Order: sequence, then structure tokens, then C-alpha cells
Amino acid sequence: MNPGGMSDTRIEPATVEDLPDLAELLHDLFSKEADFRPDQAKQMRGLKMIIEAPNKGRIFVLRHTGRLLGMINLLFTISTAEGGSVIILEDLIIRQEHRGSGYGALLLEYAMDFARQKDFQRITLLTDRLDEPAKHFFHQHGFHESGMVPMRWLPHRGNSPTGEGSGAGI
Repeated sequence: MNPGGMSDTRIEPATVEDLPDLAELLHDLFSKEADFRPDQAKQMRGLKMIIEAPNKGRIFVLRHTGRLLGMINLLFTISTAEGGSVIILEDLIIRQEHRGSGYGALLLEYAMDFARQKDFQRITLLTDRLDEPAKHFFHQHGFHESGMVPMRWLPHRGNSPTGEGSGAGI
């Protein structure tokens, strides 16, 4: 896809060759998020699993003059509430030096068009509670806050029923 008449800008599916750039982008993203820690081996493993299983999700990348500037990661599941397939928008990140140039909006709009074309019923995402610019960005694109509260259980991190020793940063 060649978005918005930008002849040197393309959005396309990520490939295994993109893994180092994608892991670098996730390092930047997870360095800013309170709930996650960068771990290149984990990120490379997860990214590769998605790229190799397009029925479970898609990673789309934005390239400008051949350089990978950003990515969006979409995971697929089924919602009983919606009675159909839905998307979890797992990651959306643009290289720091290119933020504010409209590339994030291009990737998000591409994902929204993809969801419409493939008849997905909803896109759900999580953003940090305190990240007002991110919340504003998604609000501008028609997303709204849900009354649902995300909760997490991490089976391999010493979770206890009392929450002590959860390792989840709470």
C-alpha cells in the first residue's frame, strides 16, 4: 500500500528480515511503559511467532524511502460479546525522530481499514493510564475508553492470590 500519495512511503506486512528493527522499536516502547521491560530475546520470539502465523495476527510496517519507521501489531481472537472475530492492537510505535509526522495515524488508519475489509467486529487496545498524548491520539481516531478494567495473571512469575510477589509491577 502507498498511503496518502506519499510515493516513498509504504505499509506492508513485516517479514522475518524485519525482526531486528521491530525488536528495536519494541525496546523503545517497553522502556517507556510501566508494566513491561525490554527483553530482546522475548520480543524477537514473539514477533517471529506472529509473522509466521498470519491466522493469529499481523504485523504491518511503515517504510519511508526504504527505511522501517514504524510498526503496528494486530492479534486476532474471537469475542462472544461481538459474536465474531476481533483484533487486539498490541503495539503501535514510530521511531522517536519521526513522531508527530503523521506516520502513526497512517498505520492506525491502515489497521482500521484492514479490520473493516476482513469483517472484524472490534479493535481493542491498552494504553498507559497516564499517557495523555496516546489517549488523545486514539480518541482522535474514534477510540473511546471502556468501562472494563484490565487484569493480568502471570503463571510463571510467582503470582499469589493476595497479589504479593506478583512481579507485575503492582
